Amino acid sequence: MSDHADRLTLRLAQADERDELEELQRRASLELPDYREQLLAYPEVIHLPPAQIANGQVIVAEFGGEIAGFAAVVGGELDGLFVEPDLWGLGIGRALVDAATHSARQRGLALRVIANPAARVFYENCGFSLEGEAQTRFGPALRMTR
Repeated sequence: MSDHADRLTLRLAQADERDELEELQRRASLELPDYREQLLAYPEVIHLPPAQIANGQVIVAEFGGEIAGFAAVVGGELDGLFVEPDLWGLGIGRALVDAATHSARQRGLALRVIANPAARVFYENCGFSLEGEAQTRFGPALRMTR
């Protein structure tokens, strides 16, 4: 990430970016096969509530001046974390997790996430601990805390 740090900036999302962020969420979500069939069958689940943006709960990562990812932090919950698939592995997701953790801690909260089991190593590498399992609309998931 250090080679790319000067090209990465974090900021709060703007209301007029909602459609662009949802499209990024769609691309990132469909990249992994685990839930692709369900997401294609129920495209409405890819949704970024306008209130999250209005309430300052969505952190945007820009890489080289372009939107590269975002994290939604609702209370102490990482409600969504999405990075452009062609930018995976550059540390953008980790930077967003760090910012989300800071946001939760400012409220005196630990950061929690309900994660796809395929993302376990990523979250563990970001400092999360496995707390248990959860059921989601699309199947089993992991409850993790940082």
